[in-house]
Amino acid sequence: MTDAVSLRTPQQALAALLERFAPRTLLLVGTRFPALDAFAKAHPQTHIEVAAPGPLPAPLAAQRFELALLVDCLEHLPKRQGLELLGGIRNLNASRVAVLADLAACGWHDTDFFSLALSASEKFTRDEQVLSLFTYDLHDYKQVPDWLNARFWANPENFGKYWW
Repeated sequence: MTDAVSLRTPQQALAALLERFAPRTLLLVGTRFPALDAFAKAHPQTHIEVAAPGPLPAPLAAQRFELALLVDCLEHLPKRQGLELLGGIRNLNASRVAVLADLAACGWHDTDFFSLALSASEKFTRDEQVLSLFTYDLHDYKQVPDWLNARFWANPENFGKYWW
C-alpha cells in the first residue's frame, strides 16, 4: 500500500471485504457498523459474534471464525493488551483478520501491524482523522517457494536403492 488516501469510505471498504469473503462465521471485536448490519441482513445464515474490546470471553476464545473484524477496538486498549488480542485472534481464532484503526488515537504504528503479519490495505481521511485498514489472510500470507515440494525432499532418486 502507498500512503495515498482511498477514494472509498471505510464502510465501503468493509462492505467489499465482507462481500468478498462472505464468511459463515464472523467475530467482531469492537462496535457494530452499518456495513455489517447490511451484510447480516443480506446474509441471514452468517453467524456473528460480538465482543467488547479486551480479552475474548472463554466461549468465544474457544471458537474458530472465518473472519475476524476489529473496529473501534485498539483505541480503547493499552498497546500490550491490543497486541495480545490481535495476535491471539490471528493465531487461534481466525484465518482472516481485518483491523480498522485510528493509529494516532491508539498509539500504534504501521510496523506494529507488519510485525503481526498484517498488510496495510487502505487509508481513509475525514477532517483531521486518519483511519487505516490492515488485513491478514492465512492463505495469502506467504507464497510457497518453488523448492518447497516433494521433488526436493529426502532424495527421492535414492528411494529403493540404499538401506541404512
